[in-house]
Amino acid sequence: MDNLAPKTILLTGATDGIGFEAAKQFAQQGHHLLVHGRSPEKVEKVINQLSCINSNAKFTPIIADLSSMTAVENMISDVKQHVKQLDVLINNAGIFKTPNPVTDEGLDIRFVVNTLAPYRLTMQLLPLMNTNSRVVNLSSAAQASVDYDALAGSKRLGDNPAYAQSKLAITMWTSALAKQYKGKGPMMVSVNPKSLLASKMVKEAYGIQGSDISVGGDIIVRAALSDEFADAHGKYYDNDIEAFAPPHSDATDMAKNERLVEVIERFYS
Repeated sequence: MDNLAPKTILLTGATDGIGFEAAKQFAQQGHHLLVHGRSPEKVEKVINQLSCINSNAKFTPIIADLSSMTAVENMISDVKQHVKQLDVLINNAGIFKTPNPVTDEGLDIRFVVNTLAPYRLTMQLLPLMNTNSRVVNLSSAAQASVDYDALAGSKRLGDNPAYAQSKLAITMWTSALAKQYKGKGPMMVSVNPKSLLASKMVKEAYGIQGSDISVGGDIIVRAALSDEFADAHGKYYDNDIEAFAPPHSDATDMAKNERLVEVIERFYS
C-alpha cells in the first residue's frame, strides 16, 4: 500500500496514546480517517488538531463506548452510514485498569474492550472490506492463557491477568479469522506495538513514564499501509524485537483459536 491514493481508515482509540500518534501520521499523509473515541468533545478537539496538520485530509467522528455491546452495535451502523468501503480497520482501543472492571452486562471490561468489541467490529465491517484491505489488531507482549469463565463474566480476575488474557484472546481470534478468510477477505495481523510506551495506560498501570510513544504510532501506520506487511496475513509482529515472531503458544494452536471464536460467537447468537 506504500505511496498509493488516500485510504479510508477506521482507528479505534484515536484520541490519545499510540492511537493519537498514528492518527497524526495518517493526517499528514492525507487519508480519510474515521476518528473513534468515547467523548464527543475529545473527538472534536482531536479532529481540530489533526486538521491543522493537513487540511486536505478528511476526518469523520465516530463516538462509542466500546465497553457497551449496545454502543458497539450502534457504532457499526454509524460507520456503515458514513462509508461504503473500508481500506483499513485498526482495533487499537484498549483498557488495563479501571475503578469498576465489570460492565453493565456483567462482563470484565478488559475482555469486552480488548477482545469482544474488536471481534464484533471486524466481523460486521467485513462487507466493507476486500482482499486489499487490512485489519490491524493491537496485541501485547503480555499474553496469558484464556480462562473461559473469566471471559464469560462468571469469574473475576485482577488487572494484570485480565489484560494479558484479553490480549492473547485478540491474538488468537486474529489467527482463526485469518485462516477462515484467507484469499477472500482482508489481511489480518496482530501487533505488539512495544512494551512500556509513554501512554496513559502504562502510567496508570505501572506508575512509570514509559518510552517514546511515537514508536507505537509508527508501527500501527506501517502495519496499516506499508508493503512490509503485505504478506503479514495471520502473523504476529513483536515490536519489542522489531520482527515477526511466534506469539504465545496457545495462539499457534488452531484448535484452541477456533474454540475461542466459538465461545465469542455465543455472545452474539
